[in-house]
Amino acid sequence: MSEKLTLRDNATMRWLALLLLALAMFCSYIFMDILSPIKDLMQDTRGWDSASFGRMQGAEVFLNVYVFFLIFAGIILDKMGVRFTAVLSGAVMLIGGFIKYYAVSESFIGTGLEEWFTNHLNWDGEFPIIGTIFPFAEGMPASAKLAAIGFMLFGCGCEMAGITVSRGIVKWFKGRETALAMGSEMALARLGVATCMIFSPYFAKLGGEIHVDNAVKFGVVLLCIALMMFIVYFFMDRKLDAQTGEAEEKDDPFKFKDLGKIFTSLGFWLVALLCVLYYSAIFPFQKYAVNMLQCNLTLNPADASTYWGGSTESFPISVTIVQYIIMLIVAICSFASNFSKKKGLKFGLMGFAVIALVVYCYMGYMRGTAETIFAVFPLLAVAITPILGNYVDHKGKAATMLMLGSILLVICHLTFAFILPMFKGSAVGGTIIAYVTILVLGASFSLVPAALWPSVPKLVDEKIIGSAYAAIFWIQNIGLGLFPALIGLVLNSTNAEGTAAHELDYTWALIMLAALGIAALLISVYLKAVDKKKGYGLEQPNIKE
Repeated sequence: MSEKLTLRDNATMRWLALLLLALAMFCSYIFMDILSPIKDLMQDTRGWDSASFGRMQGAEVFLNVYVFFLIFAGIILDKMGVRFTAVLSGAVMLIGGFIKYYAVSESFIGTGLEEWFTNHLNWDGEFPIIGTIFPFAEGMPASAKLAAIGFMLFGCGCEMAGITVSRGIVKWFKGRETALAMGSEMALARLGVATCMIFSPYFAKLGGEIHVDNAVKFGVVLLCIALMMFIVYFFMDRKLDAQTGEAEEKDDPFKFKDLGKIFTSLGFWLVALLCVLYYSAIFPFQKYAVNMLQCNLTLNPADASTYWGGSTESFPISVTIVQYIIMLIVAICSFASNFSKKKGLKFGLMGFAVIALVVYCYMGYMRGTAETIFAVFPLLAVAITPILGNYVDHKGKAATMLMLGSILLVICHLTFAFILPMFKGSAVGGTIIAYVTILVLGASFSLVPAALWPSVPKLVDEKIIGSAYAAIFWIQNIGLGLFPALIGLVLNSTNAEGTAAHELDYTWALIMLAALGIAALLISVYLKAVDKKKGYGLEQPNIKE
């Protein structure tokens, strides 16, 4: 008698489950950086200087790290299962999103709550180290403090969703295309970065007036969609367990002593350190990248009365919408080319994607806005992440990829620090350098995650893999909470007080990020040597042929 097929044996249903998880993360990635491309507007309209902006951004991970919520999230995931934790994470993200929206809305201005936040939570910086990680400080606007509280709650839900999605992919793709699935999920989710960069300023400036709360409102709507995606996944996952007879609650319950198996693994610590160093040089940078380009590029924003500045009667569709559609064409064609078995179609899709990318970049130059330039960041990642994931599945070399990704990271940050400013005054030259560097940084962002996350199951027992992901995310979050604030403090200390938002010097902040990349490179070199000695199998393929 043949074995009964389940939902995960059906490729269509397996990839549909992945699509639901990826779309939810896509929406969360948009909200995560919803204020990043309008940092200058937050300074002009809400009085957020670089330090206040950085503390608010770093607040995303405060509860995860210093109240150990991520560790508890891993325990919840191991005990309650993927589907319960997915819906819970979506609900927590949405609650945090609503609070952040209210904080930056005009309805908050002049309220008693604003007065309370103005008079309280004023850390005086007596202890510098603690003061850096604390999300509230003297001089912060009340709106930034309340937004930080909302962002804390969102961060709890978002990071819980991250470990849940990783666990869900392992559940649905174990023994199959695990790295390809993880790489594809990351590629789709990170399109949220480009979507955020394009649409956050669009909604903030919609109608010719600046309303920064409109950008956050857009993000909250997407968090509602993310919760719906998790609910649909809930029913799919429950049906899968009904078919397999697996129980969501584990027969062998979680024990705290299991964490000892994780924390005594040298391989785990090397991967965790590499993770925190690498991601600390990427995610905090994203929050300042648009402003960095505004300060280091000579931009010529198009006149609002022209098509490049918005829309005209002869072409009423906004240039923002058109450019986003072209961006989607780049992403879809480049991503689909990875799955085409016919060489003619494969190269045709790749060629069309390249042409569309050139058109997109030209439109970004003509519009003359930093956010549309940085929006290319995830596009190369979308194109090559599935390729890299498939390569790891069939050929291995994960540790080598981690080394290469770290090298590219260092090169890109040093380029931003020293080479890009040399082209100040040349709109064409500076824009070309910026585009190329951002695309290469996106390639680095593909190399590391595609190799890093599928390697975790090789380092720990399957029954505690949720806790292992949670522990790595927890360590990673230390950096993600610290470095947005550090970047803001470095900017404040290396620029005169009152410096305009578009005239900041980012040199030392970028040098700091490059140093993180150098440290990540050294860790990756040592990890490869340890893997060779201990036989973790990081250089071996995931699929045994």
